Amino acid sequence: MRVFISAGEPSGDLHGANLARALRERSPGVELVGFGGPRMAAAGVELLYPLTELAVMWLGRVLARLPTFLRLGAKAESYFRTQRPDALILIDYPGFHFHLAQRAHRYGVPVYYFVPPQLWGWRGGRVKKVRKHFKAVLTALPFEEEWYAGRGVRTHYVGHPYFDEIAGQRLDPDFLALQRARPEDIVALLPGSRTQEVTANFPMIVRAAERIAAARPGTRFLVAAFKEKQAALLREMLNGSSLPVEVHVGRTPEIIDLCACCVAVSGSVGLELLARRKPTAVVYRVGRVFRFLANRLKTCEYISLTNLLAGEELFPEFAGVEDFSGPIADTVLKWLTDDGAREALVAKLDALCGRVAVPGAVGRAADFLTGELIPSCDDS
Repeated sequence: MRVFISAGEPSGDLHGANLARALRERSPGVELVGFGGPRMAAAGVELLYPLTELAVMWLGRVLARLPTFLRLGAKAESYFRTQRPDALILIDYPGFHFHLAQRAHRYGVPVYYFVPPQLWGWRGGRVKKVRKHFKAVLTALPFEEEWYAGRGVRTHYVGHPYFDEIAGQRLDPDFLALQRARPEDIVALLPGSRTQEVTANFPMIVRAAERIAAARPGTRFLVAAFKEKQAALLREMLNGSSLPVEVHVGRTPEIIDLCACCVAVSGSVGLELLARRKPTAVVYRVGRVFRFLANRLKTCEYISLTNLLAGEELFPEFAGVEDFSGPIADTVLKWLTDDGAREALVAKLDALCGRVAVPGAVGRAADFLTGELIPSCDDS
């Protein structure tokens, strides 16, 4: 059995790696190839290209990389034509992946979405492409099942694989002990995994942190950087600031565990913040053109996955072109000074976790895919 897996984001690389291991456990002889990142490579996927290095958003940056995307599409099509994999499994990243799905469908390769794109929140009309080119969508969020199925797409609900990752995390006890030996309240600052998110959001986050530190001197800040290059950028952006702040790479789980509350750029890390019951101010700063388009194309009420799952704004959202540093600081200071308000929110997060934070999504996805593919392999 030969399976092509493609992931274009760091989070997709993580989910793709876990899925690769689960598929190999169920079918030891499976051949795994595709596009992805270092985690997928470590899990035994033969990478034809490190696609996660092209993790971009916003039209201008996508257009700048268009020749590379076209070349990769042609490379994948050549593989589909000559090697005829038994399946193409795509993880989020809809723009490029819709083109891959079309090319695979052309050669009779069945296409599956694992962690599908959030079409219910943004440009829902693209579901026509899913209905046409995909054999099934493995839905990650409870309400996705009804949304996709109601539009004629074959679905199978597995849950979100992020909860598998959280359940399997092993935090560094030495790092935790070192940080907890100090008496200050800790506020986590999570500026996103994409460099463009960091540059757009972190200056405002720093201004909010400075307001918090001025109002509550017994507070310090831990910044979670995705990689060393971003850590260097974050430290450069902090240059000249008097904030009691540290930047760490590869310590996101520990920083979330340590903090009293958090300021985070919107993204899948919100599910980890939910799982650890951490009150969070969600931020997403955009330009005026992006806001203009978003106001017309957005079809859901919230940007935070936690809020979407809850059906209410548990994590206050600050998205747009404005400088929200004041309201963000006020929100965090309330959690730091009002135990009742913080505990009430934690109780709501705990109740939500009981409903949605169920590990095992990767195993359920692997069981479904293996059941789909092995009979077809035997028939051939």
